[in-house]
Amino acid sequence: MTGGAERTRTRAVEAFVLLAALGILVVSLVLDDRAPGFGPGADLANGPGWPYTALGLALTVLAAVVLEHDPRQRFGWALAALGLFWSVDGLSQSYVGFAIRADDALAWSNAALWVFNRLGAFLPATVAILLMIFPTGRFLPGRWGWAGRVSLGAMLLAVCVLLVNPLADETAYATLPPGVDVDAATLPLPDSFITAVMPAEIAAQTAGFLVAMASVVARYRRSAGVERDRLRWLLWSVLAMALLIPLSFASELAVVQGVLLFVVVLLPAAAMTVGIVEPDVVPIEDLVGRTVLYGALSLLIVGVDLGVLALLTTFLGGSLDQRQVVLVVLLLTALLYGPLRLQLRRLVRRVMLGRRADPYDAIAGLASTLETTDDAADQLAAVTRSVAAAFGVRFVSVEVERPGGEHLVASYGVRPAETRTLPITFRDAQIGRLVLPARGLRSRLSRRDEQFLGDLVRQAATAARASRMADELQLGRERMVLAREEERRRIRRDLHDGLGPALSGVVFRLESARLLVDRDPSAAKGHLEETSSDVREVVADVRRLVHDLRPPALDDRGLVGALSQLAEQQPYETTIDADGVTALPAAVEVAAYRIAAEALTNTARHADAGSSTVRLVASDGELLVEIADDGRGIAPDRQAGIGLISLRERAEELGGRSEVSCPRTGGTVVRAWLPLRPVSSEEPSRD
Repeated sequence: MTGGAERTRTRAVEAFVLLAALGILVVSLVLDDRAPGFGPGADLANGPGWPYTALGLALTVLAAVVLEHDPRQRFGWALAALGLFWSVDGLSQSYVGFAIRADDALAWSNAALWVFNRLGAFLPATVAILLMIFPTGRFLPGRWGWAGRVSLGAMLLAVCVLLVNPLADETAYATLPPGVDVDAATLPLPDSFITAVMPAEIAAQTAGFLVAMASVVARYRRSAGVERDRLRWLLWSVLAMALLIPLSFASELAVVQGVLLFVVVLLPAAAMTVGIVEPDVVPIEDLVGRTVLYGALSLLIVGVDLGVLALLTTFLGGSLDQRQVVLVVLLLTALLYGPLRLQLRRLVRRVMLGRRADPYDAIAGLASTLETTDDAADQLAAVTRSVAAAFGVRFVSVEVERPGGEHLVASYGVRPAETRTLPITFRDAQIGRLVLPARGLRSRLSRRDEQFLGDLVRQAATAARASRMADELQLGRERMVLAREEERRRIRRDLHDGLGPALSGVVFRLESARLLVDRDPSAAKGHLEETSSDVREVVADVRRLVHDLRPPALDDRGLVGALSQLAEQQPYETTIDADGVTALPAAVEVAAYRIAAEALTNTARHADAGSSTVRLVASDGELLVEIADDGRGIAPDRQAGIGLISLRERAEELGGRSEVSCPRTGGTVVRAWLPLRPVSSEEPSRD
C-alpha cells in the first residue's frame, strides 16, 4: 500500500473515532438532561456521565493529533482506544441514571450497570500501562521492568476479582425496581471474603499506579536525546498528578473530585502527545517550576485551613456554621497566599534551577571576586564556581585560548560522560568555550537563562580577554625589545664590520697618498683612485642603512611617489591608485610602503601575474592599503610564510589589521587597514 493510501485510511479511522466519541458525548448529554434528579438510577449513577464522555472525546482528539503527526505511532492508536473506552464508560453511567426509575427500568440496564461498575475498573490499569511503556512501547529493563509487570499484574488480578465479586448483600438495594441486578454475572461469595478482598483490591490499584508514576522517573533518569525530551513532558505530568491526587482525597466535594479526576487522566495523555508532536513548544523547566510552586502552595494552604478549623472546632465545640467556615478559609488564604507564594517560589527555583532567578547577586558576586583577583587561573576558577552556583550544575569548565596556542583551563566538579559546549566571545571573536553537563533539568537553558549566562560569561570573557591582552602586551614588549636590540646589533655590525674598516682603509690610503705625493706622484694618484672607489662603496652602504631605517624615497617623493618608483621596478605592469591621499604620519607611510613592497615582491616571486594594482584609500580615521594581482592565487592548504606573517605584524604594530584572500575570479588580494594618527606639528607634510 502506498503512503498516500495509508494516510487516507488513517484519516478515515481518525474521523470515525472522533465522530463516534462526539456522538457518544451528545447522547450522554441528552440522557443526563432527561434523567430524574433522584431515585435508584440517580443513586446508582452517582452523578452525570457526560464529564467522562467529554474526557473520552478529548483523548480521541489527542490521538488524532498524534496520528496526523505520525500515522505509524502506535501510541496514537492506543490513545484512541483509551478514549473510546472512557466514552463507553461515561455513556453507561448516563444510561444507568436515565434508564433505572423508581418502578421500572429500560432494556439493557443491567448491561450498563455491569459496564459502569465492573468493566470501568480496568481504566486505571490502562492509564498505568501507558505510563510504564511510554515512549518505547516496552517495559524498562531490570528491576523497574519487573516491578512494573508485577504491579500491573496485581492491578489486573484485582479487577478480575472485582468482576465476580458481589457489591453488597441482598438488602443493600431494597428500593431497586424489578429486573435490576447490581450483582449480575457474579459469584455467590460470602460477606467475609468480600470484606477481606476489598482493601486488597484498593491497595493493588493504588500500588500499581504509584509504581507506574515512579517508573516514569526511573526511565527519565536513564534516557537521553529525543527520548529524554519526550519524557520530560510526561515527568511534568506525573509531578502534577502527585500534587493533584492528595488534593482530591482532601476534598469532599464531588464536583472537585470529578474535575481532579478529569485532569489526572487527561494530563499524562496530553503530555505524551506534546512530547511526541512538539516537545519544545514551551520551556518545560518553567512549567515544572510553576507546577511545584502552586501545587505545594495549595497543599500548604489546605493543610493550614484544616488545622485551623480543627483547632477552632475543638475550642468552640463545633459551633461554626458553613458561612463562618468559608469566611475563615478565605481569610487564611488571603493572609497566607502572598507571603507563602514568594517564599516557596524562591525555594522551588533555588532547588530546581540554582540561583539563576537572582542574576544580580550572581553577577555582582562574580564582579567583586574578579576585581580582587589578578591571576588569570584564579579568575577562571571564580567563573566556574559562579556558574555552578548560579545554575545549580555539578560540573563547569572554562577554557580560554592564550597567545602561542596555549589553553588555560579551569574546572569545577567531576566531568560527566555527556557535555555541551558554548562559545565565549568578546567583540564578535571567540576566545574560549564554556562546558556544561548535557543531561539534567538544570542543564536546560531557557532564553532568559541564556541571556543571564551570556551576562555572566561576558565578565569571564572580559577578564580572560584582559588577561590575554596583558600577556600579548608583555609578549609584544618583549618582541619590541628583541627587535630593537637586533636592529641595534645589525646597525652596529654594519658600522663595525663594514663602514668602520672601509673608513679606516680610506684614512690609510689617504695617508699613503700624502706620503707619496712628493716623491712618487703616480703612486699617490693610484692610492687616491682606490680611495675614491672605497668612498663610493661607503656611500652605498650608508644609503642602504638609511633605506633600511626609512626609504629615502618617502622623504623625497612621498608615499605615492615612492610606490610609483617601486612599481617601475616590477617585472609586470603595476598601477597606483591613490586619489585623495595627502599628508600621512611617518609610521603609517613606512608601514604602507613596506606592506606594498612585500606584497609586490611575493607577486613577482610566486603569482606569475601579468598585472597588479596598489590602491590607497584614507577614510574613517584609517588608511586602506590594497594590493591586487591577476596571478594564480594561494593554495588553500599552503601555510603562511614569513612574508605574509610580516604583513600582519606590520599592520598590528600600529593597531591595525590585515587579510589575504583569493577571490573566485582569480588572483590574490592583500588588504591592510592602518589607523591614522593626527600629524604632529613637528612632522613635515608632504604631497
